[in-house]
Amino acid sequence: MKADETLDAIDLFCPMPIVKTKIKLQEMEIGQVLEVLADDDGFVKDLPAWCEKTGNEFLGIEKEADFYKGYVRRLR
Repeated sequence: MKADETLDAIDLFCPMPIVKTKIKLQEMEIGQVLEVLADDDGFVKDLPAWCEKTGNEFLGIEKEADFYKGYVRRLR
């Protein structure tokens, strides 16, 4: 998936990947896509839940060898 920005949240634990995602998305334009790299297993459930709560679009999570790539489109 093509992202406009990438956020490296590897080695951060809950809730920091989501906190950093929120901050980074606020710096981006509406409609842009953020790729978040994280290795915390809780991220898999936290990211879609956070998107639903905040009104941003959850685009999916891909599993790499030892981390996840999550994708969010800023809608607000």
